[in-house]
Amino acid sequence: MSDDLPTSMRAVVCHGPEDYRLEELPVPRPGPGEVLVRVPAVGICASDLKCYTGAPMFWGDEHRVGYCQPPVVPGHEFVGYVVALGEGAGEKYGLQVGGLAVSEQIVPCWRCRFCRRGQYWMCQQHDVYGFRQRTFGAMAEYMLWPADAINHKVPPDVPPHHAAFIEPLACAIHAVDRGEIKFEDVVVIAGAGPLGLGMVAAARMRNPRLLVVVDLEDRRLEVARRCGADLTLNPSKVDVVEEVLGLTEGYGCDVYIEATGHPAAVEQGLRMIRKLGTFVEFSVMREPVTVDWTIIGDTKELNIHGAHLGPYCYPIAIDMIRKGRLPLDEIVTHRLPLEDFHRGIEIMMSREHSIKVVLEPNA
Repeated sequence: MSDDLPTSMRAVVCHGPEDYRLEELPVPRPGPGEVLVRVPAVGICASDLKCYTGAPMFWGDEHRVGYCQPPVVPGHEFVGYVVALGEGAGEKYGLQVGGLAVSEQIVPCWRCRFCRRGQYWMCQQHDVYGFRQRTFGAMAEYMLWPADAINHKVPPDVPPHHAAFIEPLACAIHAVDRGEIKFEDVVVIAGAGPLGLGMVAAARMRNPRLLVVVDLEDRRLEVARRCGADLTLNPSKVDVVEEVLGLTEGYGCDVYIEATGHPAAVEQGLRMIRKLGTFVEFSVMREPVTVDWTIIGDTKELNIHGAHLGPYCYPIAIDMIRKGRLPLDEIVTHRLPLEDFHRGIEIMMSREHSIKVVLEPNA
């Protein structure tokens, strides 16, 4: 390990809802199997916003203990330059000091039922970077990847602010996989935010008969077309349910993927999907959603699939980004220094003229 590493670093620290502070923390030193990286880019995710604003999933309610374990450094959409390797860490994933790399967002325990079955993304312990004490995130100048982490090399010609999109793209690919899209399917993706746009690019590679994207912002819909959408619809301008029914002889779409995080998009999907269709729910909802479950069961007999994280999808995401499958210079709309993290959160929350906001801790 280099003796040139600093002893302290700047980091954003989450102490509670709307209580995020820029602080000085010690620079971690890697132990056996661990990797220390210098962080050039970290994205702000919709789940970061929900944690910041106090969503029950992260802070608990009468039904559950909150997922977030403050004080913790947020940030799970990231890439890093390897600066130090603990004993044995380089051999496992072929990492070298100076190389660009990414670590999958969940660090599995490798002991629970799910991990033993290869379903590591549903690990019972479930330590995702940026929320848990074992897995401090990337909104810092340096970041430590535990020995149990799953790491991948990133081609050196991929710009770091593009590579920070690997994580959301991997999640998007997994959601599309859960949709089980067939060649003749009409597919509707609700939401043209960063994840929705990744889903559009991934779904395009499945060659559905018609790929429709729904969003309230025309600018995002323009980007969706460049990601591969055949048709875009704005619910503030047209009745999107009637439009989809009209396109499908009244049957409805075959696959509906919800990526907005808004309850109205769930009801909209249940109304526009055909009988025996597949509904994929991806979003982290800020509040509980109430729908008519009769539609799911007795009326349409739907396949309801959840989608969580991006298991086994990181190599595909890296390859898609390297090949330019997405217009990332249009998707990454803002690049800010770490100290402007509050402004970055505000930009993401307002959605005005933004899609993906990336912080650059070492700019």
